[in-house]
This record gives sequence, C-alpha cells and structure tokens, in this order.
Amino acid sequence: MELKLFYTVVVAIFGMLFGSFYNVVGWRIPQGLSIVKPGSFCPKCKHKLRWYELIPVFSFLIQGGKCRVCKEKISWFYTFTELTSGILWGLVFYLFGFSFEFFLGIITVSFLSIVIVSDSNFLIIPDSITIIASLLVFILRIYYFGIVQALIYILYGVGAFVVMYLLMLLGNFIFKKESLGGGDIKLMFFIGLALGPWMSVFTIFLSSFIALPLSLIIYFRSKDGIIPYGPFLLIACLIIILFRIDLNMILGL
Repeated sequence: MELKLFYTVVVAIFGMLFGSFYNVVGWRIPQGLSIVKPGSFCPKCKHKLRWYELIPVFSFLIQGGKCRVCKEKISWFYTFTELTSGILWGLVFYLFGFSFEFFLGIITVSFLSIVIVSDSNFLIIPDSITIIASLLVFILRIYYFGIVQALIYILYGVGAFVVMYLLMLLGNFIFKKESLGGGDIKLMFFIGLALGPWMSVFTIFLSSFIALPLSLIIYFRSKDGIIPYGPFLLIACLIIILFRIDLNMILGL
C-alpha cells in the first residue's frame, strides 16, 4: 500500500510537469505559434522565465502569483491546469495501476487539459491535438486488444462523429444559428474510439447535463454568450473511464 501511494505521488508529479506543457500547447497552437521557441516568458514584460520560475504550482505560490520581474499578476489558469493534471494523473494511476485504463485515462486527461486552455480562451480545439490523441488511443487498442478490435473502434469513432454532426444540423435548424463547433464534432471521433458506440452517445447526454448550470449562467448574463462545449465532452468521457460506467452491462447488451 505504501509503495502504491509512493508511485501515485510520483505519477502526480509527472502529471503536474506535463500540465505545464499542456498550458504551452493550449495557448500557442491556436495562435499558430511554435511550442518549442521561444521559451516560456512573462506575457506582460516578456521576461524569459528561469527554470526555478517554471516549477509547476510551487513557483506560482512562492512568487505570490506575480511575475518576479514586473510584479504583474500571473493568471491562476496556468496553475489550475498544472494542479488538476497532477491530481488526475495520480487518481488514474491509483485506480488502475499500469493498465489499459490507466493509459486511456492519461491520454484523456492530457487531451482535456489542452482543450480546456484552447477552447476556453480561443474557442478552438486544434485538429492536430485531436488527431494525435486519437492516434494514441488507436495504437493503445492495437497493443492491448489487437488490430481487428482497433479497426472496429475506428468505425465506432466515425459513428460518434456522424451522430454529433446530425445533432449539429438539428441544433442549427432549431436555434437558427451555429449550435456546435467543428472541433466538438471531430472530438467525438476520439470519444467513439475511446469508449465505443453506446458510451459515446451517453457521453453527449452526460456532458450536456454537466454543462447545463454554466449554460444557464451565461444565457442570463448574455443571450449571445458562447459556451466552449469541448471540455464538457472530455470531462464526461473521463468520468465514464474513472467510474468504469458500461451501458453494455447495465442494459444487458
């Protein structure tokens, strides 16, 4: 038990480190910027950050949430991504150990972390990230279950994509405006590949339920408010993975 807790903490630390990288990816790719150069810098004074200013979570706390040079406040968003990534990486390992579910969970957490940054700030889910996440799940399925099952799940991904596309057309017809972004529809391919047909459809309902409170707040504040839906789809996907929800067993299919 003590050894498992030790490994959980180690995995969580790696999760925070990757969370810092997810911030970079989520901020730069939607703007067409390189994720390699230049190195991390303060967006206010352009001060190039040293290694000790890049320690996930701790640098933010030690510096009082401010840039060491210009003393401008640093957005809590960076630290939020780092902290939640670390917690979720640790939780996934604690629940599943090194298994198919662990790697599927880590891929989903990583995808979610990037999408929260990109979709919340730019209303963009980069196609390149969706492709990479889907490819990783495809390779994971080949490794654990073989090429035949992996190809079948490709079809499930296409089916989930089609269902979401039809829902978009219905939403556009009802509301007389764009109801879903293209990134949300493409994201459903990943979810279908990760969860299969029944659970991907259930993800749509679960994500809508989770997003409802925020949707009402935005609606009453501004009827033109745009809701980034991608993060809710991936949160629902992650909940299904963590709780091992399986409609096939529940419905006896």
